Amino acid sequence: MQSTNPMLVPLLAVALCGIAPRPANAQSAASQIKARIESLQRSLKDEPIADPDLATVNSMAEGSLRAASEALHAGRLYLSLEKIAEASNLIHGARAAADKAAVVRGGLPAFEARWSEVSLKLTALDQQASARDWSHTPAAIRALSEAAQGRSLPLLEGGRGFATATGPTDGLFYVGEAKGEAEFAQFGATLTLSGKATPFPLRSLLPELERLQEKANAAFQPPRSIELHPRFIALNSTLKLAQELDARKFYAGALYEYLEAVRHYGMLDAAPLDAGKQAVLKEAIAAAQKKLAASTRDDSIAQLFLERAASQTAHEDGSAPSTDEWRSAQTIVDQVLPAYFAAEKPPSPLQTPSGKTVDITLVRWPYT
Repeated sequence: MQSTNPMLVPLLAVALCGIAPRPANAQSAASQIKARIESLQRSLKDEPIADPDLATVNSMAEGSLRAASEALHAGRLYLSLEKIAEASNLIHGARAAADKAAVVRGGLPAFEARWSEVSLKLTALDQQASARDWSHTPAAIRALSEAAQGRSLPLLEGGRGFATATGPTDGLFYVGEAKGEAEFAQFGATLTLSGKATPFPLRSLLPELERLQEKANAAFQPPRSIELHPRFIALNSTLKLAQELDARKFYAGALYEYLEAVRHYGMLDAAPLDAGKQAVLKEAIAAAQKKLAASTRDDSIAQLFLERAASQTAHEDGSAPSTDEWRSAQTIVDQVLPAYFAAEKPPSPLQTPSGKTVDITLVRWPYT
């Protein structure tokens, strides 16, 4: 693993929008994140996940941690946290699924006993999360923490559903994921990092979420609904989480997930980029980063997406970005950023249709 660049402290103050220019403070956060990455990497090395059925998950977790380290080394602190969240989810899920001997022997009662123990802990953590004071934390860190917290209990309930429907061991991975999400949410709340003086005006995004859901429903037509089925699943699960976060008044998390849903929706029609457009896109990303860095407002959620776009268009290892990475970065600049700045304004009222209506309930497994 690469060590932290000694120039990281001043770079963080300049490159990371949403962070006050306090090098010691940034160093503390960078050190905390670096230690977290190394701890998770050590756990995989010292206690490898040996189950051959989980080899892919193990590889994905290692990749997320490698990406987290590279992002931190490049001064992309928020992106590094996003990758740590991915790794935490995968590692805990895989460990819970691998630790299945007792559930194999005891069946559903053994699963229920484990589920109840985890449920008691996660419910208490969820109650604590609702009372957290985020007034001195960048919105991006709050957003990542709230999103993870919002996924935790639904994943736990999803695990119980799978255990009942298809077999006790089938719910273990989801129980582990739920623990991983809650653990990351706690970690985010411990980070020592001050936000800029002027906060982003967070609010309910229900009107925007309902409009985007309507557009997603209208777009779900063959042949696209078949060809892009995984993208539609990602879009709808992201919208579902955003709506749940909004209902809990986890407005930073709701904004983050709403913008991710905007990205997913934009990717449905995003075209490949030729070399000329790729060069223009890189310039646009740099200009947007410069603009945010000069702002006195906490625009760290926008900075998180720009960090992702920058990493997608220029890999740390020098490898060429994929077609989808270019398309994603373009969508962030063209659609996600405008949606972010539109969210600072009061929402337009939703039009209420006249006449009779029919309520349709869509049932989805949580975030799958």
